[in-house]
Amino acid sequence: MKALVLAAGRGIRMGALTQDKPKVLIEVAGKPFLYYVLKNLEKAGVNEIGVVVGYKKEKVVEFAEKFGFKLKFIEQKELLGTGDAVMRGKEWVNGENFIVVMGDNLYSPEDIRHLAEINDNFCRVAAFKSDHPQDYGVLEVDGTSLIKIEEKPAHPKTNLVNTGLYRFTPEIFEHLVDLKKSMRGEIELTDAINHLALLGKVKIYELKDYWIDMSIKEDLPKVEEKIRELGL
Repeated sequence: MKALVLAAGRGIRMGALTQDKPKVLIEVAGKPFLYYVLKNLEKAGVNEIGVVVGYKKEKVVEFAEKFGFKLKFIEQKELLGTGDAVMRGKEWVNGENFIVVMGDNLYSPEDIRHLAEINDNFCRVAAFKSDHPQDYGVLEVDGTSLIKIEEKPAHPKTNLVNTGLYRFTPEIFEHLVDLKKSMRGEIELTDAINHLALLGKVKIYELKDYWIDMSIKEDLPKVEEKIRELGL
């Protein structure tokens, strides 16, 4: 199974911490955060990893060389959002099913493995029950089928949120190619997922283990505490 890691952004909400490196290389518990992301993919049995790079991409290359990771680097020359980032990986994916992970989120090897081992023609969105779903993309579901993802609704219909971990069939690219930019000037991956959901082609996978989200600077102390607690 191939995994595509989205790691092109600067992470402006991290302030000065990303002045000279991308967000994924912020050091947590003694190592760049991306180290834990890649190690968990390897532990899950992922044998090919592509990393979408953009801002300070040379820093990610240096990091990979230092820690001995064998990666395929895919450049996103303009930072046009997650949908565009996934689209950059189309040639590398080469018609296979694949996993997508956010480079600033950490998922357990067990959950990644379970998601990768699913053998059907549905796309999957990894879900997590949140105490504050209004801060995330909320998943409206019918059983295990996704109806739609609603971004940060004032009145969430469920407490299931989108964690940014996905299993895609190559059909995702058909729904990315013609997308228009959103109001924030980006190609939104969730728009393509919602198109597929309308066709009944997306199911959810509820995470059984942990999910660590390094969104903003204020998250760093609890992220570090969790990583140390897990012994990663």
